Amino acid sequence: MYQQYVNLMEIHTMLRKTFAGLAAGALLSLASFNASAADIVDTAVKAGQFNTLAAALKAGDLVVVLKGAGPFTVFAPTDEAFKKLPPGTVENLLKPENKAQLVKILTYHVVPGKVMSSALAGKKTDAKTVQGEMVMVDATMGGVTVNGAKVVTADVAADNGVIHVIDTVLIPK
Repeated sequence: MYQQYVNLMEIHTMLRKTFAGLAAGALLSLASFNASAADIVDTAVKAGQFNTLAAALKAGDLVVVLKGAGPFTVFAPTDEAFKKLPPGTVENLLKPENKAQLVKILTYHVVPGKVMSSALAGKKTDAKTVQGEMVMVDATMGGVTVNGAKVVTADVAADNGVIHVIDTVLIPK
C-alpha cells in the first residue's frame, strides 16, 4: 500500500512538472506575436488588432486563399488604420453588392512570395500585388513604407508567409 502511494506521488510530481512546462510553453507562444505557429489568417486573428481585416477577408471570400500554401506577403492594416477611412466606408465595402471592390482592395495588400524586411533594407522598389497593380515599397529612410503607409511592425512570421503591419489602408487606383 505504501509503495502504491509512493508511485502515485511520483506520477503526480511528473504530471505537475509536465503540465507546468506545457503551460509555460503555451504562454510563451501566445506572448510571442512573431511565433510561426499558424497561417496568415490565424496569425492575424490571434494578434487581436485585425478584426476589421478578418471581417473583410470573410466578406470577400478570401480566408481560404490566405490559409492556402502561399507563400504570401501581406501588408495588413490594423483596426486603427480602417478607422482612418471616411465614415461608412468599411460598412459599405462589406455589403455583398460591393464584394468585387472589396476583393480589389484586399488583394492590393498581398504580394506573392515571402518578402522579409531585410530583403528590402535600403531599397526603393515596386512590387506587383495579387490584385495586379504595383505598390511602391520604400525602405531608404530608416523605416519601411508601402505607398506611404508606414510599416509599424515588420516580419510577423506565419506558416505560409509573412505579415507586415501597416497604419493605413492601401487603396488601388
